[in-house]
Amino acid sequence: MQWAIERIELLNPTLNAVITPLYDQALAAAAAPPTGPLAGIPFLVKDLVAEVAGAPFSEGSRFVRGTVSHYDSELVRRLRRAGLLIMGKTNTPEFGMVPTCEPLAFGPTRHPWDTGRSTSGSSGGVGRGRRLGDGADGARQRSRWIAAVPASACGLFGLKPTRARNPLGPEYGDAINGWACEHALTRSVRDSAALLDPAGPAAGDPYGVSQPGRRFADEVGADPGRLRIGYTARTPDGAPRHPDCVAALDDAVALCAALGHEMIEADLPGLTPEVGSAIGTVFVAATAWIVQYWIRRLGRCPADDEFEPLTRAYWERGEQVSAAGYLLAIEDCQAFARVVARFLTGIDVWLTPTLSTPPLRIGEIASTPQEPMRSARSGATTVAYAGVVANITGNPAMSVPLWWNADGMPIGVHFLGRYGDEATLLRLAGQLETARPWSGRRPPHSVAEVIRSG
Repeated sequence: MQWAIERIELLNPTLNAVITPLYDQALAAAAAPPTGPLAGIPFLVKDLVAEVAGAPFSEGSRFVRGTVSHYDSELVRRLRRAGLLIMGKTNTPEFGMVPTCEPLAFGPTRHPWDTGRSTSGSSGGVGRGRRLGDGADGARQRSRWIAAVPASACGLFGLKPTRARNPLGPEYGDAINGWACEHALTRSVRDSAALLDPAGPAAGDPYGVSQPGRRFADEVGADPGRLRIGYTARTPDGAPRHPDCVAALDDAVALCAALGHEMIEADLPGLTPEVGSAIGTVFVAATAWIVQYWIRRLGRCPADDEFEPLTRAYWERGEQVSAAGYLLAIEDCQAFARVVARFLTGIDVWLTPTLSTPPLRIGEIASTPQEPMRSARSGATTVAYAGVVANITGNPAMSVPLWWNADGMPIGVHFLGRYGDEATLLRLAGQLETARPWSGRRPPHSVAEVIRSG
């Protein structure tokens, strides 16, 4: 356990990833006889949604900062029972709203491959490259993404599970109409699958999901068979694509074809401007819900300087959404989910680049009081592909780190699977990892590289 503490302390002054060390809790847990399939493995929890009893909780917000959690979230309880040792909580943008991790409350998390760049978000602090770490996935305004974004940016494997696979209780049930979910960013496919095995909805959860026929860990290394993989380099709205992201896709298409899969160029249908508008309505309404939740929990309203400019702008817009307008937007999104389900009857998975640009420089995705929407506009340039689809539909998806550009930055590719079918994704991911191993690649700001350089 002490080795994990030393490694966090060695890197954190540079990366600013862990904002709340929980070493005493972890050492106390480690003193007991280890039990569970993941016994003794250090783990970091993102400081968003998931609560850890006795730990500070802020969700990246100056308004919330100072709150102390009085309970473990259901998922945290399950991970503890599996044997994980929670070492601390990691940085996150305010309420997970932008594809970067630069909250005013704690300062930016710096990229382990290039400290001048963003780790993306919202799991930016998780993307620093340790073995295991929690990642929560919430829907964002218009064309947004899943936890795959920081996985792609930082060269990690990121799996977004099927809706209801992991519980959100006891505090949340229907979080943003089922768009929010929890899982982890990991170095290996094996670790991600093992973390998913304690999953399953809790009693009383609003959604259900079919249980797997066997452990998810057993899917890693299993033969995926010959899959029909749809793919496209085109963005839904025709936004410009960075050549590095297209090159990463081309490389993945060639690799999958060499592994025997049938590759079919196919654009995702149904992501119309009307659906985009509905996504925006749900997002700003969700922001208003988040703010009202914290007002009720804290028993006070925020001061003028306690929200970042973008949060306040979204909140004000969300307060103007009527109940009828919200429900109409939900219906539009649910209709789109049915279009996606029909699309996936013809293919097994759908492949795109995860991001539409390499990670931007720190400060480029930032708002000011004079330009509160600046971070939304600049952030949108990095997430022009349709990662938001997995949030709307509840389908599983993953970002796989197969390619690095000439600057040495990782560029991930994104696979969308059928509802409830993490097994196919994990089998494919295991095959790709065997064919193109990535876990041995270490960024300049990693323990191995720091020790090697003296």
